[in-house]
Amino acid sequence: MAKKRPQTKAKRPQLTDGEIPVVGAREPCPCGSGRRYKACHGRTAAHAVTELVHRPFEGLPGECDWVALRELVPAATVELPLRDGLPDGVPSVTLATVLPMAWPALRREDGSVLLGLQNDTSSGDISRDLADTLQRALVADPGTPVQARRAPADGPRLQDLLDPEGAFEPVVHSGFEFWVPDPENAAPDVTASLERANSAAIPTVKLSGVDSAYWCETPEKNHLRWVMPHPEEQLLDALARLHAAGRSSLGEGTRLVGSFRAHGLIVPVWDLPSGVGAEDVEKPAAEFAERLAPALATDAPLTADERRARGGLTNRQVTLS
Repeated sequence: MAKKRPQTKAKRPQLTDGEIPVVGAREPCPCGSGRRYKACHGRTAAHAVTELVHRPFEGLPGECDWVALRELVPAATVELPLRDGLPDGVPSVTLATVLPMAWPALRREDGSVLLGLQNDTSSGDISRDLADTLQRALVADPGTPVQARRAPADGPRLQDLLDPEGAFEPVVHSGFEFWVPDPENAAPDVTASLERANSAAIPTVKLSGVDSAYWCETPEKNHLRWVMPHPEEQLLDALARLHAAGRSSLGEGTRLVGSFRAHGLIVPVWDLPSGVGAEDVEKPAAEFAERLAPALATDAPLTADERRARGGLTNRQVTLS
C-alpha cells in the first residue's frame, strides 16, 4: 500500500492584540491559537472589563463632587463641557444624579443629552461605562433613552471625552423637576412619578464655603458629609489628631462619627442636631478646614490617644464602593 503523505495544516496569520475581534466565548479565538476565545484573548478582555478601578473619577475636574453625586446626593445636575465641543444638533450635555426609569442617558426632543450617574455599571470602571453611554447618547435619535450595555474594554473614558479645563459646578435640586422641560404641564403619569421620586429625596444642600461638603436632613438628626481628596492614611491620621485633641467637631452638639470610603476617597461624616441647618455649619466647616491643614502636614508618629481615636474612626468606616 502506498504510504499516505502527511497532511500539513496551513498556518493562520497571527493577529496583534489590537486586531482581534470579539467573538462568542466557545468559538475559536480569531488569533489562530486553536483555543476557544474564552480561554485565549477572551480571558484578557473579560479581565479588562471586570477589573475594578478604585478611583474612576481621578483626573476629572471636581473628582470629589463626582463621588458625592454618585453616592450621596439625591438630585443634582452639572453641565458637562466636552473636549472637542458639542456636536451639531446637541445644544448641551448635562450630568444628572438620577434619570426617570433609571435610564443610563436620555436624548431629549431638542437634542440635548442627560447622562445619569447613579446607575449600575457592567464593568469595574464607571468612567468607561459612562463614556460609552455618553457617546451613544450624542448620536441617539432625539426623544429616545439610551439603554445599558457592556462597554468595550478598549473604549474611551470620561477623561478622554470631557474638557480637562472645564468647570464642574453641581446644582443641587430639592426635587427631580429637571427630568422634564415643563413639569407644571406634564402628563399625569409623569407627575405621579415625579411626586414619588420627590417624596423619597433627602433634603440636601452643598456648602458654599468649602469644597465638596454636603449637608443633609434626616428625621432624627442632620449630617454633614464631606468628600476629601487627601490620601486615606494621611487623612485618617489627621482626623485622629484633631479628634484626640477635642478639635474635630463643628460646634456644640455636633460630632465626627466616622467616614465612608467611596471610589478611592474618604468621606468624613458629622452628626448634627436637627435644628442645625446648612447655613449654620458654613463657618464651622471653614474653621475645621483651617485646623485640618496643619494636621495633614504633620508626619510625627501618633500618640496613644491619637491611635485610639484613629481606631475608633476606622471601626466606624463604611465602604460604599
